[in-house]
Amino acid sequence: MAHQGVQPKSTTIDRSDRPGHIGLVLLLASILVGAILSLRFLSSEQAQPLILALLAFFAMAGVFFLFAVAIGVIQFAGRTTRNDITKTMVDTSGEGMVVIEDDGRIVYANETYLSLAGSHSGDVRAVERLFTGAPEVSEAIYRLAQAAREHRTGSEEIRLSPSLDGSQEFGWYRVRVRPMPRPGGRPATLWTIADVTHERERQENVFQELQHAIDYLDHAPAGFLSIDPNGSIIYLNATLASWLDYDLAQVGSGGLGLSDIVPRNVVAMMTSFSGEPGSVRTETFDLDLRRRNGQFLPVRLYHRIAFGQDGRMGASRTLVLNRSPGVEVDEGQRAAEVRFARFFNNTPIAIATVNRTGRIVQANAPFTKLFGTLPRSGEGGGEGPLLLEAFPAGERAPVEVALKAAAENRSDIQPLELHTAGENGGSVRVWITPVGETGSEGDTAIVYALDTTDFRKVEEQLAQSQKMNAVGQLAGGVAHDFNNVLQAIIGYSDLLLANHRPTDPSFQDIMQIKQNANRAASLVRQLLAFSRRQTLRPEVLNLNDRLYDLSMLLKRLLGERVELDLTHGRDLWFVKADVNQFEQVVVNLAVNARDAMPNGGKLAIRTANVPAAEAGSLNVSGMPAADYVRIAVSDTGTGITPEVMDKIFEPFFTTKEVGKGTGLGLSTVFGIVKQSGGFIDVDSKVGQGTTFSIYLPRHVPAVEEKPEEAKAETAKVPAADMTGQGIILLVEDEDPVRAVNARALTARGYTVLEAASGIEALQVMEERGEAVDLVVSDVVMPEMDGPTLLGELRKLYPDLKVIFVSGYAEDAFRKNLPEGEQFNFLPKPFSLRQLVEIVKQVMAR
Repeated sequence: MAHQGVQPKSTTIDRSDRPGHIGLVLLLASILVGAILSLRFLSSEQAQPLILALLAFFAMAGVFFLFAVAIGVIQFAGRTTRNDITKTMVDTSGEGMVVIEDDGRIVYANETYLSLAGSHSGDVRAVERLFTGAPEVSEAIYRLAQAAREHRTGSEEIRLSPSLDGSQEFGWYRVRVRPMPRPGGRPATLWTIADVTHERERQENVFQELQHAIDYLDHAPAGFLSIDPNGSIIYLNATLASWLDYDLAQVGSGGLGLSDIVPRNVVAMMTSFSGEPGSVRTETFDLDLRRRNGQFLPVRLYHRIAFGQDGRMGASRTLVLNRSPGVEVDEGQRAAEVRFARFFNNTPIAIATVNRTGRIVQANAPFTKLFGTLPRSGEGGGEGPLLLEAFPAGERAPVEVALKAAAENRSDIQPLELHTAGENGGSVRVWITPVGETGSEGDTAIVYALDTTDFRKVEEQLAQSQKMNAVGQLAGGVAHDFNNVLQAIIGYSDLLLANHRPTDPSFQDIMQIKQNANRAASLVRQLLAFSRRQTLRPEVLNLNDRLYDLSMLLKRLLGERVELDLTHGRDLWFVKADVNQFEQVVVNLAVNARDAMPNGGKLAIRTANVPAAEAGSLNVSGMPAADYVRIAVSDTGTGITPEVMDKIFEPFFTTKEVGKGTGLGLSTVFGIVKQSGGFIDVDSKVGQGTTFSIYLPRHVPAVEEKPEEAKAETAKVPAADMTGQGIILLVEDEDPVRAVNARALTARGYTVLEAASGIEALQVMEERGEAVDLVVSDVVMPEMDGPTLLGELRKLYPDLKVIFVSGYAEDAFRKNLPEGEQFNFLPKPFSLRQLVEIVKQVMAR
């Protein structure tokens, strides 16, 4: 931007208009016009002598007025006077000021600016011509000029070498611009320049003094550090860094935290103090700091914390004294003190001393970690917190009794099984012992506490596991025996239905008998699922595909008031599971979720891969770190209370009304998941909803295996002709079951040899002297079970065909058979049609 050069009239330049001169001219003109207009009302005869007289009068008045103005008798007050005062203030300002119009014309410059610009005897130089040189100077002036053109304010601090007047090697200048409104005039900008060299020098001197202070602190004979409430070290002096063998560059940049140098059980204590707003608290710790090489440094910490007006803890000022042997004069006493302090703070047992009033005098780090920061009465040197406040109100009575016994120096105080105070209080075992004689701090009792929360959990889990195993064995035994009863009912119902037409009045009665028997069989299957004794047919599955196929059924089950949100995980791994049992798990969880949302809601089913690293951090009970596929079923229902949560997987436990639930839904889910090698976890919040997370092990298909979705869809078409020929050995210890099965097979054309046990079956085969076409045998029998019978028969007839029938799962007895043994299996209860079909298929092979 080029500016015109202007010659200064005196010490300042002012090219603004003079409103006083204009006013004088306007006043004289108005008098003259008024006189002329007044003549219009005079006659022509009177005009000439009167005009001559008026002209003479106004001529004399004008001369007198001009003379009075010239000598200052008459002055124009108002705005001119105010402008003169403002101009005087600006002219005498210590900052250089210059006003520049948008076209670059300088209309005003004060004395200070002229002095800075060196323009007393020449053209006034614009600001751009004053500040030239280094690129950073030009960039700053360009930014200010741009702000002036856009009528914005701007400010820059510029270092110019040499200074503007050339008297110093360099100078610092604060340059500002701001738009200056000029009513009736052209837009202009006010530039101000202030010499801040001395201010900068003072700042540099203060900085140098601060550097010296930091240097003194860094090399003090004691360590010093500052810790923020989050446990990060924001300052560490060189002395302490040298003791710990750390580089100071790591401090203050997130490279070093309190947990890196202090035992973890002390970190929570040092960052969780509480205090009154505006108070200061100092605590003393004797502990071991951890060096970078893993060795320990015994120290004493004077940990001082200030609390703000809002009660929040601020950064600490912590003094560190080296307590290593050889540092102090009295090494023996100091070494003993250090050994005790290390033992006191590093023991895994929480220890505290208590005075006669029941207040804690001293406590180690594990005690503070276990019970948290207890409220104190008074500040740093005041009385400590009450020991009773560490326990719930309902458990304080036995503690009071024990403290009283300790004060009486009694030694027969029994340990107490208590809980820590708070919403999530854990289990703790407490020993209170007398000191024997009042100590220096007035302590009368020593309190030892051991966290037994994990032990209690394991104990409860073991008891629960034993109870569930016992119930499972009972359920499995009942299911097996009940299956035999149902097998006979279903078998004879089939025989009756075969002999009655649908039009027969008895046909519907028989159908009712069979349907109720099938319902009972379904209940038995749930019992077997809970006891993990049902038969599974595992296949290689992609759960995304199975859930997609199941979604239509789920929508019908949920109804219109519950929204189904199905989200598939990308590139989901394969699992190996029984597809029917997996669908039953999802359906059971969906039905429970629907019942938990009586007013409607949302059911979300999501699948995802869980790598081993993530699985290890999930803290699911008993689940090892491995690759899993997760199926999460979440609802927005009423949630599960903590009291109910511990019982949800127990058989026959239900919160539903009588007649609306068997209590086997979740126990069946639990059994199926466990039998499939998976794990189940529950997360619930009352009033917000529940999430069931199922983790099934990842399965990597072998070369010969095909995923379920890739297999050819081959529907099993039942044989039209159920008749057949051949000799069948039927081994069954339940007479009704054996009789009905024998009748059904005989009616289809087979020759049936019956045996009530394994021993009797061997006798039948010995009397016959040759092999039979097929053996249909129960698994669980007295004297000799099915697998043992098969082993004996294989010795005589290696190619013998066998069908096992049982109310237990196939896996329950497969382990008792030789490796690679081939057999067929039919789970009880079954219909006579199913029996005939499998016999027909096996005989045809």
